[in-house]
Amino acid sequence: MEQHGQDPTTRIVGLFNESAELKRRTGEELAPTIVEAARLIRETLLAGNKVLACGNGGSAGDAQHFVGELVNRFEIERPPLPAIALGTNPVTVSATANDYSFEEIYAKEVQALGQAGDLLMVISTSGQSANILQAAEAAIERGLRLLVLTGADGGELADLARPEEDLVLRVDSRTTARIQEVHILILHGLCTLVDQELFGGGA
Repeated sequence: MEQHGQDPTTRIVGLFNESAELKRRTGEELAPTIVEAARLIRETLLAGNKVLACGNGGSAGDAQHFVGELVNRFEIERPPLPAIALGTNPVTVSATANDYSFEEIYAKEVQALGQAGDLLMVISTSGQSANILQAAEAAIERGLRLLVLTGADGGELADLARPEEDLVLRVDSRTTARIQEVHILILHGLCTLVDQELFGGGA
């Protein structure tokens, strides 16, 4: 079915243009913070700590994608880097959701696996997901730092971030799909900088 009176080809070209414009604008706005986020990841790893990551739906996929790039490799040959995607064990997730609540699925894993000095990357396009908020709260309680990827106004998740401890990368959009498209570019940018800063690789 055509949308906004447009033929399908015009609609697709419009989506590409919309995504490209948001990426261009976000790059100009967030480049310094993305560089700082890469330094935060580097400092975490050099201190012998690890990166944890979580999200819901597409953001869960992004969290797992990012961890895969760290543990395996991105664009250069280098040693595996310590990172864990939360929520990937269905037994743990279903047991926690059944015995306690779905809102605690990530917080429980943070409490079990997170150590002071680790970094928790939390990804939520709305910044309002209850289970992500609880994970962030658990991380703060255990002495982890936060790297927040969000959109729109950042929601409660951005409000949780501590100015002197944590970093927020907020994509200025209210369209979930566009935010997620920018998030994956941010994650690839982080991978490039981490490789460059730790191993002298990357473009």
